[in-house]
Amino acid sequence: MAPAALHLLAILCLASLLAGAAAASAGCGVNTSLEGYRADLRMSQHQLRGRMEVLDGCSFRVAALDLLPGSASARWWRADGTDLDALARGEPAAADPLDRTFRSESLVFRLLPGVSWPRVPVLAAYDPLTSSLFGFVRLSAGANASSDPSSSSASAAPTMLDSCAQLSPRFRVRWTLHEANNSVDIGLEAAVGSEYYMAFGWAQPGVAEASVIGADLVVAGFTEDGLPFADDYYVTNNSECLLREDGSVEGVCPDTIYGRNGSAALANDTRLVYGHRRDGVSFVRFSRPLVSKDSKHDVAVNAARNMTVVWAIGLLRPPDSLRPYYLPLVSRGSASAGTAFAFAKLKLSDAGSGCVGPLDADDKEDQARITSERKTPLVVTVGPALHYPNPPNPDKVLYINKKEAPLLKVERGVPVTFSVEAGHDVPLYITSDPVGGNATSRNTPEVIYAGGPKAEGVPATPTELVWLPDRNTPDLVYYQSLYDQKMGWKIQVVDGGLSDMYNNSVLLDDQQVTFFWTLSGDSINIAARGEKKSGYLAIGFGSAMVNSYAYVGWVDGNGKGHVKSYWIDGKDGMSVHETHENVTHKRCRLENGAIIFEFTRPLTPSCIGRVECKNLIDPTTPLKVIWAMGAQWSSGPLSLKNMHSDTSNRPIRILLLSGLAEAVEDLRPVLAVHGFMMFVAWAILFPGGIMAARYLKHLKGDLWFQAHIYLQYSGTAVMLLGVLFAVAELRGFSFKSRHARIGAVAFAFACAQPINAYLRPYKTENREPSSRNRIVWEYLHLFTGRSAALAGIVALFTGLQHLGHRYGSKNIKGLTCGLILWFLSIALVTAYFEYLAIKRRRDGTDGLSGKWVLGNTEEDDTVDLLQSDRVVSKMESNSSSEPMEVQLEPLKG
Repeated sequence: MAPAALHLLAILCLASLLAGAAAASAGCGVNTSLEGYRADLRMSQHQLRGRMEVLDGCSFRVAALDLLPGSASARWWRADGTDLDALARGEPAAADPLDRTFRSESLVFRLLPGVSWPRVPVLAAYDPLTSSLFGFVRLSAGANASSDPSSSSASAAPTMLDSCAQLSPRFRVRWTLHEANNSVDIGLEAAVGSEYYMAFGWAQPGVAEASVIGADLVVAGFTEDGLPFADDYYVTNNSECLLREDGSVEGVCPDTIYGRNGSAALANDTRLVYGHRRDGVSFVRFSRPLVSKDSKHDVAVNAARNMTVVWAIGLLRPPDSLRPYYLPLVSRGSASAGTAFAFAKLKLSDAGSGCVGPLDADDKEDQARITSERKTPLVVTVGPALHYPNPPNPDKVLYINKKEAPLLKVERGVPVTFSVEAGHDVPLYITSDPVGGNATSRNTPEVIYAGGPKAEGVPATPTELVWLPDRNTPDLVYYQSLYDQKMGWKIQVVDGGLSDMYNNSVLLDDQQVTFFWTLSGDSINIAARGEKKSGYLAIGFGSAMVNSYAYVGWVDGNGKGHVKSYWIDGKDGMSVHETHENVTHKRCRLENGAIIFEFTRPLTPSCIGRVECKNLIDPTTPLKVIWAMGAQWSSGPLSLKNMHSDTSNRPIRILLLSGLAEAVEDLRPVLAVHGFMMFVAWAILFPGGIMAARYLKHLKGDLWFQAHIYLQYSGTAVMLLGVLFAVAELRGFSFKSRHARIGAVAFAFACAQPINAYLRPYKTENREPSSRNRIVWEYLHLFTGRSAALAGIVALFTGLQHLGHRYGSKNIKGLTCGLILWFLSIALVTAYFEYLAIKRRRDGTDGLSGKWVLGNTEEDDTVDLLQSDRVVSKMESNSSSEPMEVQLEPLKG
């Protein structure tokens, strides 16, 4: 070929290459000012970590990418912001799905055609199917964005640190060394429950064998409110922190306790940086000095040396009045379930990652759990979004039984009742769509199982929604608001469980424990289920844990369940005595961290002489049930670590035959006044009036009659006031109790006496035979008076019995004995007066008959204190009937 032709061909090839490069450049977009920009991905969920870097106008790299899988629709997503509406308006930024687990991978992703960096203010890992934000990075709009991530605080994420070490399959430590600043940032990460602590620190150097004694630890975890904490601890003994009477401290204790002499401000030199709970994984980041001023309780760390570190995970004891600190429960012997402890070697200056992939917890659900019961409605309200499990979310979400967006568990074939009180603009419905807010309006198919526009209400006028899951209901559905997205959460639908196995169930005090039972001949089948995570669950029969029979269920470190019975006669571990009841069919298991245990026992123990032989269950008598929870239990001797961290405030009275339950209330002061006034009326005034009529007639005048009338009328007035107090406090009459029915009979007889007195026939004069009306009246007066006294006395005793059953008063036996002694003393006084009356009649000094009928004496009983005109009339009649003396004198004429 000629040289000219070769030259022309070379020019054409070069032009073609330049055109292809220009076309490629045009396809990647014209804005490449972000090239080289780097930033950390900020985790929202799914354990997302990584460093994103813009490579050019159409591609980006994510280095060290960790991510738990989303659905098949999860993508890298472009949006204007990270709120729910902004993400809903966004669109995919790259075609690669995020539906698998990424394990510390470095990948390059290419933007979709038509997407350029100016249109990507926020690059997010997002799942549009569930509206779930995994994490995001904000892109700088500046033309000269720095490639140094440390130049912008917004580019650094608190979950990203330079180095990582895998201490166990469930526990990692991450760190970033700031040797120039004499500090190190440490992040502790563990796939444990929220009730567990994470401990990490340096063992005491210069010892032949690694020991936890003298170790400088940081204990991190989360409070009951979900807030992170990280505190400096010092170990003097392999035991829980103990404060002795002489002021000394021993065990695994906070440095601030050792520094109580005034240096407490210098004792805790650990500074909390960040903390979160995501996907069942705890992460707490803190900063501590390499060399501390507190040389007594802190170990000096040499970043260039390979030093021995100690780490542990275990259950956490919440603060109490004696020890206002979060303290780790230290296990001796066999470790409890979920606890771990070990030593390791660590050199801080060795940068690198020994952690591959994200931590994947078995239990990723941190939300409160509620199990629906047949007879207990679920109260639906709204409240602030504090720990919503699926960000982003609105400011307000649904609460059920005062718990934020809990995970509901329902059973097929068991009706679920919702009492909707969330407001007229928040109707409830059960849907197959995880987002809610009427998926049909978003052109998303959904199946509605219950609820709709009419399922709305307010606390004053709630609306009841009943839903019956059947065999065709999927295992997972959602409760949501019909108008707003992502206000509710999941519903797990399972086959029948405890509700189907037991005939009755009630929620105990504070709705933290559900009590199940079925009566079967001469035995009873019992189950208890905790509604939150705990190390053990106990129920007791009695008004308080002291002097009660308790049943405790727990799961040991080997995963084996235990159920044992106890008698408790004090408040310390030595007062909890294991009994040998005939408890059969014992089962105990953990379900999502909550304890469930079951057992069968006879109603009447078949034993004699032992304390458990008195543990009778009478189905006709209300059974008082209490509960307690704690972090740890064991079969051997008990100690402070076995104390409960949560307990019922009051017992629940359960009627085993009817399946009804009510809380034991404190004695109301007004009802106490009612009881005192009834005692004054029926034990003092009425008996005094009766004895006045019986034993004071030998006195001159009508003193006996005046005393009888005034005492009886005073007793009636006091009785009426006592009844009014009770009716006002209880807001009406109620005759459900035996005390109320007997009291009503006594009240009727007592009120009949003034009417009887008003209608009293006059007594005949000059010892003439009594008229028929007078005889009838005397017998009626005798019958009603004695019946009223007898009914009143019985009402006093039944009132004390009712007080004991309803309010659990501890002084009932003493009050009953006192009342018996009072009436015995009245009987003795009556016997003495009766003896004096018999003696007077025998000596002939008493002309009175002494009968119990009021008008059966020679006294003039026609005086009526209610009608004064009768008194005057009678006196005038007596005066006119007396003979008149007439003196005759002769007339003088």
